[in-house]
Amino acid sequence: MKRSLLLFSMLILNFNLCANDQFKHVEIKAQTVGNGIYVLFGYGGNIGVLSGEDGLLMIDDQFAPLADKIEQVLSDIGNQNNEIKFIINTHHHGDHTGGNEAFGEHAPIIAHENVRARLSHKPDNLRHSLPVLTYEHGVKLHFNNQTIRVEHLGQGHTDGDSVVWFEQANVLHTGDLFFNAMFPFIDKDGGGQVSAYIERIEDLLTQVDNDTTIIPGHGPVANKADLMRYHNMLLSTLSEVNKMKSAGLSLEQSIDKGLSQKWQQWSWSFINEGKWISTLY
Repeated sequence: MKRSLLLFSMLILNFNLCANDQFKHVEIKAQTVGNGIYVLFGYGGNIGVLSGEDGLLMIDDQFAPLADKIEQVLSDIGNQNNEIKFIINTHHHGDHTGGNEAFGEHAPIIAHENVRARLSHKPDNLRHSLPVLTYEHGVKLHFNNQTIRVEHLGQGHTDGDSVVWFEQANVLHTGDLFFNAMFPFIDKDGGGQVSAYIERIEDLLTQVDNDTTIIPGHGPVANKADLMRYHNMLLSTLSEVNKMKSAGLSLEQSIDKGLSQKWQQWSWSFINEGKWISTLY
């Protein structure tokens, strides 16, 4: 088993083993970004929500044990109509799709066709937790006076990543194509690839403007300047690792040497500097 898949599997296993303790104390917090759009922070990928008289549209849904807490926050912000009408999965990872088990009973799930294919291969997935509407390139929804454009740009974090545009509001949910101020996880066993990931960021930079509000897959709400800093980090750290590799340093030696000091703050609990160097190497 490749290292990246093993690391991710260990993370999910750890979540499952410690769910009673870790999920028990998780607090779901909502932040408005305007135009009836919210981001929910909890334990896992950031959830995007569009609220209005038509009901609720939700982007990703974290983990199943958090469903009751998420539903409570949704009922608080959905003061016009708190019924969930659509769920969009930005990709297949469990910290973005685990809640499908609870919410998929009540609303159709929309995702790239590779998301359904990968979730279908998981033996513990219930039938209603799978996407029922899939696409190859993208789809548009017209809901709560917003045009919601769901777009698959190609291989990146996985082979099924989608970004979600709220066109009138100029708000973008990137899924895990963007970890704001954090080293990313690139799931090579799930179809992800470093150079393609960087290309996806470059694609997004051509689409956003200085007024775009960006909801990343992980980290705080961002803007174009934050995305540009992220792109610079990707290119700079890749260059540093390539130079170490060209100089004959092994992976272990490269990890021992480390990256420039200015990148130290980008490490976090799951992808620290060593794991990011391993990905790039």
